[in-house]
Amino acid sequence: MNEPPSLTAEELIDDFEFLDSKEERLKLIIELGRELPDLPEPLRREEFKVQGCQSQVWLVPEIFEAEGAPKRIVFQADSDAHIVKGLVGILVMLLSGKTPQEILDFDLRGLFDQLKLEKHLVPARSNGLHSMVRRINEIAASVA
Repeated sequence: MNEPPSLTAEELIDDFEFLDSKEERLKLIIELGRELPDLPEPLRREEFKVQGCQSQVWLVPEIFEAEGAPKRIVFQADSDAHIVKGLVGILVMLLSGKTPQEILDFDLRGLFDQLKLEKHLVPARSNGLHSMVRRINEIAASVA
């Protein structure tokens, strides 16, 4: 599996703070999506599609267990829409490699509020973002 680059909430906040306009912020989101490794075609299956997104979004979890260490979840993701790919990319970069409990405890809502992310998204994109978060949390809860 190609692991996605990692990103901390602090790095993301710093990147967003320097951008003044909605267009600049959306451009950054798109650029972050381009950093995701390509999702292999065999993984673009219905079982990995995120329901509730206007665009097609695939979210593929892989569970890693090392002896004496907690389970960790690594995600691969892709979308057929640039902004959505950036949004799922942000989620994957923030959460991939974490334990299920770390994922469940991560305050994504607070982060989105601090970034004023939803202010820059049309309602359909915002709903899709919430669907992606819900799916990641479902995966984490099922592994925990």
